[in-house]
Amino acid sequence: MAGNWKMNMDHLEAIHLVQGLHQELTDANFDYTKTEVVVIPPFTDIRSVQTLVEGDEMGIKYGAQDVSVHEKGAYTGEVSATMLKKLGVSYIVVGHSERREYHNECDKKVNTKARVALDNGMTPIICCGEGLEVRKAGEHVAHVLKQIDGGLEGFSAEEVAKSVIAYEPIWAIGTGEVATPEDAQEVCAAIRVRIGELYDADTAAATRILYGGSVKSSNVADIMAKEDVDGALVGGASLEAVEFSKIARFDA
Repeated sequence: MAGNWKMNMDHLEAIHLVQGLHQELTDANFDYTKTEVVVIPPFTDIRSVQTLVEGDEMGIKYGAQDVSVHEKGAYTGEVSATMLKKLGVSYIVVGHSERREYHNECDKKVNTKARVALDNGMTPIICCGEGLEVRKAGEHVAHVLKQIDGGLEGFSAEEVAKSVIAYEPIWAIGTGEVATPEDAQEVCAAIRVRIGELYDADTAAATRILYGGSVKSSNVADIMAKEDVDGALVGGASLEAVEFSKIARFDA
């Protein structure tokens, strides 16, 4: 269960939120070996989150919302994988729909960023998803599989199994709309089949596939009940400690 904070929370608010989430999960005797809980704050919060998580020996993991394709140099405003690795980052989100839309990130760049994450010992969360027009045209599966083909190009089976795929129908992100559990299962299953076609059945089974898009404590159990949904990439609901802890404890 990964919570993408997007451009929310300064470093003091981040500390308060992680402390609250940790307390909620501790009070519930949460088993981190059963479900990974990951917070994905803005770059400016990562050091504060690291200090808190390591200092209090929390079971919570943390990630970054993006990474540069460059190792270092004259790239003002960019943050490299080596910088993130030094901060103890475990996961890096690549290809989120907002990066694709507002920063014109194509499948090739998403592929490169995922490669950078893997080469530096971190796990890419490779995002894919369709807009409303594509969904209405009935082309959503083909659209997403094209993104998968591009995002995984050149990866070995072992590298794919180490990666995470996050399916987010764009029309359900931050809109209050949510794909039905059947919608989520349709695309997540198609992604798993495609990985099996590109690699093998074992790789397809080992690759974790998340659903994202207005996930809440009230709908997460029905979504997670689907065979090919392995977790969730949570947006707004991850900004509330009680709500996100309920999502993480969906089967409690």
